Amino acid sequence: MRRSIAAILAIPILFNGLAMLLAGPRWYESVPGVTETGPFNPHFVQDIGIAFLVAGLALAARAWRPRYWPAAMAGAGFLAAHALLHLVLIAGGHSHHVAFDLLAIVLPSAVAIYSAFPSQGENHA
Repeated sequence: MRRSIAAILAIPILFNGLAMLLAGPRWYESVPGVTETGPFNPHFVQDIGIAFLVAGLALAARAWRPRYWPAAMAGAGFLAAHALLHLVLIAGGHSHHVAFDLLAIVLPSAVAIYSAFPSQGENHA
């Protein structure tokens, strides 16, 4: 089941990373709250897009082969750190898109961490 969850999560994470890399200005304008962080910086958006792409690939690798769970943990670690940043912003009253942050960032990162751990009986690294 964890592998299936990793596969399902990998898809939107990969698409997000690709959108950041290939259509940065459009991504920047369409994601709630992003324009409030300052002017568009193409290099910065592309750098973060690469991180999302790697996280998505790591989750996809875990879905493909159970023994790749450590890669998925690394990808999920990025997602969790990103979510933690958003939780700090929410707690400090600096987020104007709390529902979006919780549903689109925090929840998927928690599920990614769950999906990255090996299930009992899986071939471990």
